[in-house]
Amino acid sequence: MNKSEILQSALAGRHQEILEYQINIDNYARAIAKIDADYADRPDLADFREHLQNLLTSSKLEQTKSIIIRDVITEQLNELEQS
Repeated sequence: MNKSEILQSALAGRHQEILEYQINIDNYARAIAKIDADYADRPDLADFREHLQNLLTSSKLEQTKSIIIRDVITEQLNELEQS
């Protein structure tokens, strides 16, 4: 494999990773909203809600990191195409 092929493979992996983070982000946000709307009277779910909030925050951060790396890979591929 040459550099371009390796970068193309890495780019595909980053796209997949970003999508997976987005699915988790959407799920965590919806679950938090559901707890707030339908289970506000259940103090026994407070720890679970807090856990979901931590997962949401963490997933957003990790997705941002993946986006940065995706963009760097894209820049390298563009440079290779121009040379």
